[in-house]
Amino acid sequence: MAHYTDRVFAPIDLDHSLERLGGGNETEVYRSDDGRYVVKLKADLGGSAADAARIAQGMRDAADSFARCLGPRASIPSFYLIADDSAHRAQVLVIQPFLEGARPLAALDYDALPKAERRSIAIQLRDIIARSLRFYGDSGSMPDLYGRASKSHEERRRNNSLAALPERMWSFLVERNLLRSHNLMYTEDGRVVLVDYDVVRQGWLYRKVYFTVRWVLFWRDHLLIHLMRKG
Repeated sequence: MAHYTDRVFAPIDLDHSLERLGGGNETEVYRSDDGRYVVKLKADLGGSAADAARIAQGMRDAADSFARCLGPRASIPSFYLIADDSAHRAQVLVIQPFLEGARPLAALDYDALPKAERRSIAIQLRDIIARSLRFYGDSGSMPDLYGRASKSHEERRRNNSLAALPERMWSFLVERNLLRSHNLMYTEDGRVVLVDYDVVRQGWLYRKVYFTVRWVLFWRDHLLIHLMRKG
């Protein structure tokens, strides 16, 4: 794994250097040197201290809402720090417990799992879908249960470029089903846990289309979950 050095990590790391675990649409994900915590950074959102405080409050409110939506079994706590980076921009760091031994659903070999384990995963996923839909009906929003992964800063930026739009659409509509989620982790004690609590930041119309499509795709996911459970 690559290590990255930036003074934004100063509040939690003496040498300002952390191991990069991965990344998604907007987020770079690191691990603390003692291995106890995950540190998330949205470097593209850096700005003034006032901007960072506003962003941190919005992120915390969303995380608290999504955690209540899914319940304590399927969620983890998130804590927020504001620190200056090496470019003198205020950044928000999200600190979460590192789930030792947990794997993203995208990394699971379902065929190799015992029937009882597949059944447990299926029950949990259906409950997560139901809770997300109820939350959407109440609030007009829902947690991102899918997510994307990137191997480097450069790949994340490339994936978010206009040239990669057809690939993103294909991934959104076809490839990213719930069983291949990067935002849902399967823990050693058999829980399916959401680790990403970001909101969709685009405007009202985009959000409406996005969540409507996700609502439709949940029906596909129900079928895939059923097939996975049967083996």
